[in-house]
Amino acid sequence: MEKLLECFNLCKKFGKREVLKNVSFDIHEGDILAFIGPNGSGKTTTIKLILGLQKITSGTVIINGYNIESDYINAIKKVGAIVENPDSYMYLTGWQNLRIIANCYDKIKDDDIKEIVKYVGLENRIHEKVSKYSLGMRQRLGIARALLNKPNILILDEPTNGLDPEGIKDLRELLQKLAKDGMGILISSHNLAELESFCNRVCIINNGIIIESSAVKEFKQNENRVIFKVNTTTNLNIKDAYEITKNSFIVNASKEEVAKIIRKLVRENIEIYEVKEDTLTLEEAFLKKTGGQKNA
Repeated sequence: MEKLLECFNLCKKFGKREVLKNVSFDIHEGDILAFIGPNGSGKTTTIKLILGLQKITSGTVIINGYNIESDYINAIKKVGAIVENPDSYMYLTGWQNLRIIANCYDKIKDDDIKEIVKYVGLENRIHEKVSKYSLGMRQRLGIARALLNKPNILILDEPTNGLDPEGIKDLRELLQKLAKDGMGILISSHNLAELESFCNRVCIINNGIIIESSAVKEFKQNENRVIFKVNTTTNLNIKDAYEITKNSFIVNASKEEVAKIIRKLVRENIEIYEVKEDTLTLEEAFLKKTGGQKNA
């Protein structure tokens, strides 16, 4: 898969205060990257550097092969973004808001706008004034604006704010479809349970430093903990087994060690009902990595 976004050793200082320290990560085609961290960790600052909204102290951002500082127009051309709360002209309709933004690009037709409006589920309200929209509807309008230039990279800062469960479900399905079509997506959100359901990669920032960047599945692994469910643990003779109940026990074991345990249980005529990795939720893994600091 082609790399769409590359960040190399990004640093940002405000006066003498260093808020980002050598931040590096990348996004490939089809990635949905959960960019998470405690409050004040540097998430929004990183996003603003990527988008050229703040000056980089040192380091490099490459988007679609272009340097964001030396070739900003080409770098930002295929990027869509929502940073913090998307602002709209409240006295205009949703359609008029989108048409204003569309006029900033070349060759965006009304049919293109209609297609995007349908994607975000606003087709029945798009000709009403934005002042009559709920917070969730305004958020969806913001996402529609971010998709107008048909980007291949989408950057979303807290896109689920104000969305009801149905709206979140619609957004999740939309992002999955976009990623399947090859778009790379960076999404920052405090809703870790929701991110877990559709992100394939995770990047954690804490105190301005990247402390983890991996596939979500790998990130959630719980130190090779493996749960065995069996018909009985009476006279169980498995070294280092713990949390032993009547019908289950846990070991810390590699795949090779698990195979040896299975063979041993079979020899001892113990029936094996299930063997599975004990994985953490995304939130549990996040709290473990950050020492209990809450995401925000």
